[in-house]
Amino acid sequence: MASSDGEPSGPMEPLANHLAKARRQYQQWLDRVTPFVLYRWLGTAGLLSVFALRIVFAQGWYIGTFSDAHAIYLLNLLLAFLQPKFDPSLQDDLLADEIEEGGESPASPLPSSRDDEFRPFVRRLPEWQFWCVLSATRATLIAIVCSFFEMFDVPVYWPILVVYWFVLFLLTMRRQIQHMIKYKYIPFDFGRKVRYGSHR
Repeated sequence: MASSDGEPSGPMEPLANHLAKARRQYQQWLDRVTPFVLYRWLGTAGLLSVFALRIVFAQGWYIGTFSDAHAIYLLNLLLAFLQPKFDPSLQDDLLADEIEEGGESPASPLPSSRDDEFRPFVRRLPEWQFWCVLSATRATLIAIVCSFFEMFDVPVYWPILVVYWFVLFLLTMRRQIQHMIKYKYIPFDFGRKVRYGSHR
C-alpha cells in the first residue's frame, strides 16, 4: 500500500526514521564540539586512560592493546597526521624519472628556489579526520567494547608486544624526523599568529 504522499511505507520505515534522527543529532553534536580542539583531545585521552585501566585491571586483551588492533592503528594515524599531503620525496623521484627518460627539466614560471616561495604545510590527515572521521576516538571506543568479549582475549606474552610496539614507534618516528629534516618542514605551527595588514 502507498501512503497519501506517494512514497511506499513499509515495516522498516519507523526504524529508518529513527536512524535518520540519530544521525542528525550526532551531526549536530559534532558541529557543536568542532571548535573545542583541546577539550575533544582531552576527552580522547580520557577514553584512552579508561581503556588502559580496563586492560591493566582485567589483565587480558593484550593483542587488542599493543598489536594490530589499536596501538598500531593509532601510530598509523599519527604518522599520517605528521606527513605532508604532497610528499616532496615523491615529487623529487618523479622529476628524476622524467629527466632519466630523456625529458627536459620543466621550466616553471614560479620561483626556482624552494626558499623563495611560501608553501604552507598541508597535512595528509587533517586534525578533524584524525579525531573524528578516521577517529582515534572511535577506535578507542571499539577497543573498549571489544575488551568485554572473551573471544578477543588471545593468550600472549605481553612484554614482547610492548617491546615490539616501542621499537616500531622509535623506528617510524626516527624515519619521520629524518624526512622532516631532509625536506625542511615542521608539521606544527607554534608561535605568534601574524595577521596580514597589521602594522605593529
